[in-house]
Amino acid sequence: MQAIEFPYLIFKAYDIRGIVGVDWDAYWARKIGQAIGTLLHEKGLSRCVIGRDGRLSGLELMQALIEGVCSAGIDVSNIGCAATPAGYFAGYELKADAVLVVTASHNSAPYNGIKMVIENRALAGEDIQDLKDRVHAERFFVADTEGRCELIDIHPSYKERIVNTVRVHRRMRVAIDCGNGIMALHAPDVLRTLGVDVVPLYCTLDGAFPNHEPDPSREENVVDLRQVVLESGCELGLAFDGDGDRLVVMTRDGVVIDADRLLMLFSNEILKEHPEGRIVYDVKCTRALVPWVKARGGVPVLARTGHSFIKAAMREVGGCLGGEMSGHLFFADRWYGFDDGLYAAARLLELLSAEDDPSAVLHALPKMLNTPEIHWRFESDTQAHTIMSRIAEEANFPKADHIHRIDGLRVEYPRGFGLIRASNTSPLIVLRFEGDTADALAEVQADFNVEIKRICGNDVLVPRL
Repeated sequence: MQAIEFPYLIFKAYDIRGIVGVDWDAYWARKIGQAIGTLLHEKGLSRCVIGRDGRLSGLELMQALIEGVCSAGIDVSNIGCAATPAGYFAGYELKADAVLVVTASHNSAPYNGIKMVIENRALAGEDIQDLKDRVHAERFFVADTEGRCELIDIHPSYKERIVNTVRVHRRMRVAIDCGNGIMALHAPDVLRTLGVDVVPLYCTLDGAFPNHEPDPSREENVVDLRQVVLESGCELGLAFDGDGDRLVVMTRDGVVIDADRLLMLFSNEILKEHPEGRIVYDVKCTRALVPWVKARGGVPVLARTGHSFIKAAMREVGGCLGGEMSGHLFFADRWYGFDDGLYAAARLLELLSAEDDPSAVLHALPKMLNTPEIHWRFESDTQAHTIMSRIAEEANFPKADHIHRIDGLRVEYPRGFGLIRASNTSPLIVLRFEGDTADALAEVQADFNVEIKRICGNDVLVPRL
């Protein structure tokens, strides 16, 4: 019986996501499954992979989603509990037409959602809005014969593919924090098979996330990992998010290496094999990445933040590597081009195991002065996007060299940059600043502070920048 009104707000920019029991539930999961199944039927497609992460609501939502997809006559390969990248891998391995993973990625335990891929293309933007309209109008095809559902264990093939693709040159001692997320099922086993001495932390699956939220990009969520790394003499610390498509890396002295610097490290190697290769990066990344890539013969390509947008940009330009600040890393070199935290970890260990001091290699990567993400919170996604639209339309930055409008505003100055954009997953406006020096960083922040206050006035509480 329907209890929740139509869930307009769960249809985000690059996935479906909301609080279960508040924003959506199994009733709507089945409707969404019917819509996706109908879309596949209209395209003449017939087979879909469906999996889920370890969230407590995942099994019920996945079962409802499967029912909806099968009602349109689509056959489903149910891979059960598996990391999002293992789901993507299953799509290739099983030659499926679509992949659906029930997950809310790094969000806290009450959330859940769906990541969607059709014909190797992640749904985003207008595609998701079209899906919302289809669900709202109940434009569903109901087949005379329902599709079949088969259970498939993809774990052995996924593990074997990573292990056979990567070589770790020497034994390393590495701490890994799975945050009670889905990589608990994959990461310890794969890394040990590669010859790594694993020091596990929160490597049991628990969808309540009792130890910390499954978002290792936030400082408070890597405190325990840092303690383990420092106390156990590990060469590195690795952390994964709730669904396993992101990686966070920590040096032996407890310093987190931002993902844009990891992108430099990987591009340095990959461009040796791919001259003039396209390296895709998101609007949050350091400006130091552009000269780094160009100096190695590569072509840097700026893209919107979001795993779907990065993958779309890589497909459009033929990118060999992509990444974003949140920890998504996309390898089209020796891999499939999707974001996979475990595969990225394996490639990192392959590279750093050839070095005597991996932490020294990581510390030597260029580092600019920058702020962490500044989160400007709102009551709703609608309010955040409305305010962001006003700022994008009215802001004036005469001191800037250039303004990128691909995703909010990335304002380039002679000695730094400032970014302001609406989050695609939470009711936030996100800001980030970088400068060549402390003075340059302060100047960029001051410029933004003046413009935001001028535009917003007393309408909303403006954060201190």
